[in-house]
Amino acid sequence: MLMDILTGEVLDFHGGREDLAARVLRHTSDAFDEDPLRVYRLMQFAGRLEFDAAPETLALCRGIDLGPLAPERVFAEFEKLLLGAARPSRGLAVAREAGVLEVHPELKAMVGCPQDPEWHPEGDVWEHTLMVVDRAAAMRSGERRHDLVLMFAALCHDLGKPATTRRRQGRIVSPNHSEEGLAPTRRLMERLTRDRDLVERVVEMVRLHLRPAEYYRARQRIRNGTIRRLALEANIAELVEVARADHLGRTTPDALAGEFPAGDWLLERAAELSVEREPPRPILMGRHLLERGWQPGPVLGELLEAAYAAQLEGAFDDLDGVLDWLDARED
Repeated sequence: MLMDILTGEVLDFHGGREDLAARVLRHTSDAFDEDPLRVYRLMQFAGRLEFDAAPETLALCRGIDLGPLAPERVFAEFEKLLLGAARPSRGLAVAREAGVLEVHPELKAMVGCPQDPEWHPEGDVWEHTLMVVDRAAAMRSGERRHDLVLMFAALCHDLGKPATTRRRQGRIVSPNHSEEGLAPTRRLMERLTRDRDLVERVVEMVRLHLRPAEYYRARQRIRNGTIRRLALEANIAELVEVARADHLGRTTPDALAGEFPAGDWLLERAAELSVEREPPRPILMGRHLLERGWQPGPVLGELLEAAYAAQLEGAFDDLDGVLDWLDARED
């Protein structure tokens, strides 16, 4: 659109004002397909602006070959969607209509994958994932690294369900889907980015995303050492965010009420142990053993490992305690 600055007349050659009023994104030229990245831009604009895509634009997109695009360009568009949209599900829904999932088969596999209606009355794994991503978006901190891990973990958390979903005694189950989700998560992420740390952090969140609920169900038997060991595997506060988004991303009564007691319980336990964001630091260090006459070598390393394992289980909580533990061990 153009405006004549002398008369104020708006020149609208493509019906842009009508589309803006109707919140519709529409291509204005057949040259749209000259850059396949525009399909991903359609996705992220639809999400960030909360616009729909015109049917003819979606049809054009479905005929564009997205394969040759450089991974970093595609990643940048996913980042804009996942970090910039209040409801990224809008963009992901457009991505599906535009044929984007054809080049991301891990995401496409979730479409139509059934879930037990008692636990997931909202629909299939794809619909659940869209709701989870939106819930996660509400938890973004504004710190890019944190938010990338959170949002990609939300997107990938159930990638293991298509391979594991089956009917058992009249129920739909997906046993071991967390572990089965690791390989497709890694494949998807590695096609998008060479950032190894980001890939591994997202994979770990996928592996552990059910842990808060599992621990909560067994909470009478969960020792402090179990919580401390979980802190070795992941930032517990960040893990609870992913698990909370997963739990609330459905239409069960507790989810609609915003309740996630498992996450609240785990955060409280972790805070009591001061491990909600990082594991405890070892109390016994190599220098303490050297001061007591130990010589460097494998035995020293094994003793440090044993001491740290005992510390995690609560055998001691200060240097005097660990030295007493060491004296008793030497006796």
